Amino acid sequence: MTDQSPVLVTFDGDVARVEINNPPVNATSTAVRQGLADAVAAVQGARVAVLTCAGRTFVAGGDMSEFDAPPAEPHLPDVVQLIEDSQVPFLAAMHGNVLGGGLEIAMGCAWRIAAKGTGFGLPEVNVGLIPGAGGTQRLPRLIGMKAAIDVACSGKILKAEEMHSLGAVDAVVDNLEVAIADFVQNLPERPVAVRQRQVPAFDAELIEAARATLVKRAKGQTSPLENLEALQWATEAFEIGQPKERARHLKLRHSPESRALRHAFFAERMVAKPDAIRGATPREINHIAVVGGGLMGAGIATSALNAGLSVTLIERDAEAAAMAETRVHGLLEGAVKRGKMAPETFKARKAAFRAVWDYAEAANIPLAIEAVFENVDVKRDVFRQLAAVMAPDAILATNTSYLDPMEIFEGVAHQNRCLGLHFFSPAHIMKLLEIVKTPHTDASVLATGFALGKRMRKVSVLSGICDGFIGNRMLAAYRRAADYLLADGALPYQVDAAMREMGLPMGPYEMQDLTGLQIAWANRQRQAETRDPAERYVTIGDQLCQMDRLGQRSGKGWYAYEEGNRTPQRDPLVEAMIEEYSAKQGISRRAFTNEEIAGRLLAVLANEGARIVEEGIAERDADVDIVKIHGYGFPRWRGGPMQYATEIGWGKTKEFMQLVDAESPNSWTIASNPDAV
Repeated sequence: MTDQSPVLVTFDGDVARVEINNPPVNATSTAVRQGLADAVAAVQGARVAVLTCAGRTFVAGGDMSEFDAPPAEPHLPDVVQLIEDSQVPFLAAMHGNVLGGGLEIAMGCAWRIAAKGTGFGLPEVNVGLIPGAGGTQRLPRLIGMKAAIDVACSGKILKAEEMHSLGAVDAVVDNLEVAIADFVQNLPERPVAVRQRQVPAFDAELIEAARATLVKRAKGQTSPLENLEALQWATEAFEIGQPKERARHLKLRHSPESRALRHAFFAERMVAKPDAIRGATPREINHIAVVGGGLMGAGIATSALNAGLSVTLIERDAEAAAMAETRVHGLLEGAVKRGKMAPETFKARKAAFRAVWDYAEAANIPLAIEAVFENVDVKRDVFRQLAAVMAPDAILATNTSYLDPMEIFEGVAHQNRCLGLHFFSPAHIMKLLEIVKTPHTDASVLATGFALGKRMRKVSVLSGICDGFIGNRMLAAYRRAADYLLADGALPYQVDAAMREMGLPMGPYEMQDLTGLQIAWANRQRQAETRDPAERYVTIGDQLCQMDRLGQRSGKGWYAYEEGNRTPQRDPLVEAMIEEYSAKQGISRRAFTNEEIAGRLLAVLANEGARIVEEGIAERDADVDIVKIHGYGFPRWRGGPMQYATEIGWGKTKEFMQLVDAESPNSWTIASNPDAV
């Protein structure tokens, strides 16, 4: 080994110490694999070799930056085999997380001890893969098939205590160094190598039940089922199953699903560090004010409380404040009932919350978020009152989902402290946070928004100002294209079925019924004065709203609903209304296949995303993809609309977009970016 190796071998008498130091997560890069192979040779002659990792975690996965290149020697399966076959037995002493290749390495060791709270998992399923170094072959032998299915097929993380109860960890300890010293001093008899053990008995019903659950949950993603198949190879000899696993792993590295999931993985990390905050220092925020205690304001307050922040919620009067308090307490109590929050935590979060009706209560709070009715004048009045009592440098944030923040903040002094923090409902559950910069927003204020989002466990994406910002602007284009399809020959259930087939949890009409048709209707009414008269405008949705068919809450919308049942039912009245609309417009209705429907709608999303990037509203395609994945249910395993367009080829996307444009002239602007459509 050289001085540059990330694997260091030292000796204390007849005890060898092998330490991996490859920050930040000790991933199994080529250098680490080579270092471990060299270490196995170097420790020969010792009584025992102790494998540890520097930093905050044990090996927590592979180096995904290497996945698109040809595999480089030494391969991880061979390294794990060297450890398992070593004349000198290895003790894995683990902390932090033991994931992917880390767990595969640990299973190759003779013994395993772990610090309390250490997490164990095979998360390859989350990037469209199966393990490639014996993970699916050793794990069922070690913990049984039922637990192995949870880990490999669902990405479940098991804590050290559970692994100990399953017999996979020899000891769970408070102090790892003390435990290592005691273990090597009283070394037990070397156990049978994991690969040589038999899989504990299980029945076929377990596999079929797991398959049914995975199919339902995966919504088109194939890697959970790939893992289920690979786990069953463990019933064969290891020498048969392990090469099959490795071959399938390498094949899946080049699958569209894996490329998409890895794109999403890296995109999430990329969008958290936009160019606009480079070098900026966020302010420390421990207390926020929320103005408005409706569903959105209560959700924001709950999310902040769950992040350990103090929250003062401001309402218009004592009665509204009491209702807001009840609403927030109810959300917190719900978490307790679901076992997500301990009773003592609930008490602490209640103590950190106040609902008041006097803006003066915000005087010493460093950041305020407005979450009131979507009206410029109403919001403007909120900030007038906040600015009158808060410090001149206190951050002011609007939660608007469509309106121009520049109009909302009009008249506010020190505009560099103003920004948009667009949460998605329900705000205490949804992960997406659009952080909207104005032309005046200071970089440190934006950085504070990102720091706050991280603390609240949100996926934050930077957006410039346009109607609807990134997500809702794309949603409006998507819905408009879907309405054109209705007018030209499709029916709501067909459009929804086509999009579910693509992996979305629901189609555009099911989603409108869930969220309420009045939201989009109000936005269309707001845009009416500025809408290009040449743009095609379909009025079917407006007609439904005028008939008080506002969705599930009113019992009818695009679909009919039975009392107490939210399952959409086709409604002959609506379908007849659609056909009548086409006839009045002189449209000869035609049939669309699912592929034609999905192709058009996905092209519209990608085209609008490309335009958003061209206009500088989003910094990059990755921002668009993450917004759609975390805010609108776009299937992660497709990587987002921009990644999907890249995967099928932007040329094909352009062909679909040209069809859309030809079918509805004067209604679309096709992106001009040569790297897009």
